[in-house]
Amino acid sequence: MSIISYPPQNNIAVATISGRSYFKFINILRRLELNYDSILPEEITSSDRRLILTTMHESSKIPTNLVLLDDEFNYHPTIIRAKIVEKLQSGINDNSLVIGIDPGSRTGLSIFYYEKEIESSIYTSTDDLVSHIVRVLVGINAQRKIVKVGNGNMKIALHIVNSLNLRFCSHFELEFVDEHKTSLKIKNFNRRGKRDKISARYITQREGYRHLVLPLSRIG
Repeated sequence: MSIISYPPQNNIAVATISGRSYFKFINILRRLELNYDSILPEEITSSDRRLILTTMHESSKIPTNLVLLDDEFNYHPTIIRAKIVEKLQSGINDNSLVIGIDPGSRTGLSIFYYEKEIESSIYTSTDDLVSHIVRVLVGINAQRKIVKVGNGNMKIALHIVNSLNLRFCSHFELEFVDEHKTSLKIKNFNRRGKRDKISARYITQREGYRHLVLPLSRIG
């Protein structure tokens, strides 16, 4: 899975004397390709504007609310990235969760949260794709959750949407988006996965007819 790097500057600080928690933080931050500083908890001041990663025990000594705890790093990397973005972007951008899907034999997936792309990936299994989207819809806090699906392969698109409706026990907004001109003409076969991911990203930016999908448990 490819994840877009955000943010590029060092506005994240790992502040703990717990070796186990420290290595947990930095291993995930490196996987997410996020820059960070390593500092001691007592070096933090109330004017520090960095996101502080620490433990529950040490958090009581840190004079800022811009904190994520080590137990919040037990989730899927996309969920962790969303938690980081939420802390850094809260009050700045709209907190809608927008999921773009380019259905096909290789399905491109692009996920935006607080107007930042937090995942760009490819799935060859529809079941794995749906399982992951459900995990994202459940795990990320957003006022609006919008799923945009390209209309280039409606058979696969409808299968994805119906599976989501069966497995996600809450409502979401759905759009079928015109895929015209979203696919890049990439001649190199080995780069076709990149084309699918970029197409999914374009789909998140397009508007289609939007309607509310209610869980089957509510509509019988």
